[in-house]
Amino acid sequence: MEITKRLLNESAREYALRQIRNNIIALKLKPGSNVSDNELARELGMSRTPVREALQELQKINLIEVYPQRGSVVSHIDFDIVEETVFLRRVLEKAVVEELCGSITEEKLLELEKNIKLQEFYLDNLTPEKMMELDNEFHKSLFVLCNKERIYDLMEGMLGHFDRIRTLSLYSVKDIKIVSDHKAILNAIRINDKKLAGDFIIKHLSRYKLDQSEIMENYPEYFNTEKEKTGVPTILSSL
Repeated sequence: MEITKRLLNESAREYALRQIRNNIIALKLKPGSNVSDNELARELGMSRTPVREALQELQKINLIEVYPQRGSVVSHIDFDIVEETVFLRRVLEKAVVEELCGSITEEKLLELEKNIKLQEFYLDNLTPEKMMELDNEFHKSLFVLCNKERIYDLMEGMLGHFDRIRTLSLYSVKDIKIVSDHKAILNAIRINDKKLAGDFIIKHLSRYKLDQSEIMENYPEYFNTEKEKTGVPTILSSL
């Protein structure tokens, strides 16, 4: 795992949850791999209790599965879950970009442009982790500018399977369209064209379907192409 510093006022459970989730999204903890609360607690330098609580939260959002005789396992990427979360994002983000048309200030447009220029730099310099961070920052900024940050935070918790697809696309898809898509979305907002902005955001969020075959060809073992036969998932018991 890659471990970052604990944030100010972050509880042990929140820290464990953030670290484990981030490593699942970044594929440092690979789909199908077993995870041990003892080992995670040792790596994070804390007791087992907050780690087990974090695993329970991750099970609720389908990133961890628990099997009899096998324990906790990082879930395989499930396209049914991806489809549901992308549907939610399309509905919400289309409404957000439409609302920004005609209301965003030039100063805020320039801030978004600065983010896109950084994306361009890191894309050219093959830095997927930084690209993912800036991509998330761009989309969150759209919600923040509409005073919808709490909606984004609620939505973010559901995006684990889709976010892993996004990570894989940065490693395996040759012709990445992230930057050009963001430029098109921003330009549509700048010229106050609600229909164009909505069309571009839907195209952008649906692009994973075009990349799907290339991703699955390179990483077939990461996907849940049929339900696991290893047993029925169970609920993590409390201590």
